[in-house]
Amino acid sequence: MSEKLLQVENLSVAFTSSGKTTTAVKGISFDINRGETVALVGESGSGKSVSALSVLKLLPYPAASHPSGRILFKGEDLLDADERDLRRVRGDDITMIFQEPMTSLNPLHTIERQIGEILTIHHGMSDGEARKRTLELLNQVGIREPEKRLGAYPHQMSGGQRQRVMIAMALANEPELLIADEPTTALDVTVQAQILELLAEQKRERGLSMLFITHDLAIVRKFADRVCVMTNGTIVEHGPTAEIFDNPQHDYTKHLLAAEPKGNPPAIKPDAPVVMEGENVKVWFPIKKGFMRRTVDHVKAVDGIDLKLKSGQTLGVVGESGSGKTTLGLALTRMISSEGRIKFAGNDIAENTFKEMKPLRSDMQIVFQDPYGSLSPRMSVAEIIAEGMGIHMPQLSASEKDDRVASVLAEVGLDPATRNRYPHEFSGGQRQRMAIARAMVLEPKFVMLDEPTSALDMSVQAQVVELLLRLQEERNLAYLFISHDLKVVRALANDVIVMRLGRVVEHGPADQIFDAPTTDYTKALMAAAFDLETAPSGVVAQ
Repeated sequence: MSEKLLQVENLSVAFTSSGKTTTAVKGISFDINRGETVALVGESGSGKSVSALSVLKLLPYPAASHPSGRILFKGEDLLDADERDLRRVRGDDITMIFQEPMTSLNPLHTIERQIGEILTIHHGMSDGEARKRTLELLNQVGIREPEKRLGAYPHQMSGGQRQRVMIAMALANEPELLIADEPTTALDVTVQAQILELLAEQKRERGLSMLFITHDLAIVRKFADRVCVMTNGTIVEHGPTAEIFDNPQHDYTKHLLAAEPKGNPPAIKPDAPVVMEGENVKVWFPIKKGFMRRTVDHVKAVDGIDLKLKSGQTLGVVGESGSGKTTLGLALTRMISSEGRIKFAGNDIAENTFKEMKPLRSDMQIVFQDPYGSLSPRMSVAEIIAEGMGIHMPQLSASEKDDRVASVLAEVGLDPATRNRYPHEFSGGQRQRMAIARAMVLEPKFVMLDEPTSALDMSVQAQVVELLLRLQEERNLAYLFISHDLKVVRALANDVIVMRLGRVVEHGPADQIFDAPTTDYTKALMAAAFDLETAPSGVVAQ
């Protein structure tokens, strides 16, 4: 008989704010055997992450409470454990990969220090031993040239690279139970496969148990032993993975399994004007070493890229994490310095100052990859969305602004009645929809969408794709759509750029790129994304 490592019994989680109590999780029960992977799946806001955070008592107490339930880890009730016992369990016995790496990594410490600190405190390693083990871990999780990344800070890495650093930190202590909250959300398909294989190897070799939270059902089908389906704070169906996928019983489970992003981008009008244009765009980051911090090399994040984007067109930018996709978008929108020529709506903006760019910002909006990091925790949803109108639409009255906020929230699938709540009260997927609403409320001409669906479950992804297509057709918007999710790109993009190590390796109409790629690298991406039998060997760098 399998040994039960974790037992969750009749767990309820409630939150109290301004005297009002809301129950987020309602009497759920599940268990995890030693060496087993159990997946929690469901739409954003269903209670998955709240349930996982309860295991290590990481919720914002005392605002959070547990009206009922027990959480037993090797027979010990963690809900009744004091802080000293919890510190013993956290990090050593149970580790967690959080959904949003930028809020979990210390912005003031280098990657080497953050991983090395774990090894020094928990394993008593010397600095040299910790450095060697850190390099091994970074290599395991697919960080290229880890020696060059030891001195990097979190903001100097891509979202996918930060996620891999978090995974390395979680594995450093060789825990018995790993709680993985959307661990592959920010990863491209090839590195996603690499990380999942790494976790599977840990499971085989050490009997690692996992509580795996994800909206990606394709991963669940390949990776999990058992599945618990959650909605509205309850588990509506659970059982072996194959049984759930092949013979779902509950209507909600059937709805989840049927959801997939679909659509076709609107045709580009022959006379459509060019909205955004880049010529030989370069962004090089210096690598400094020594006491004098001399520049000894450069990270060529973007290395001589040309592109044109017309009104009503979607240009998809794909490639592995760290390939330069986001850096290219930030350069085009003048959020970071770059070399080369950049034109917006016919005007050269490459040398524009911050003050000169300000009037253009309402026409040029960005939806960032990390919704929690880009939404102020001190502002309500209504204040966040209305902030841009205060700057760019000062003629609107307070009631007119509030009406526009309510309208755009409804458009992106959020209840307008929640607009006076704060970001921390929402799930990651709900926060991502707020970020989209904030961009759309100003009615821009050009929108840079940086992984806008990465934190969303499949059914909401489909809704957001449909929303973006409808808004594009109604408003003739130009999208620069950056994503590692090639299925979403296929539904949205007219044209696609494939990037690798800062350069374009393939560029053309979306149908051509997806159906008849010409380079081995693009073929490898397509094989990984669409579950083809084999990809060209030796193409994707580790």
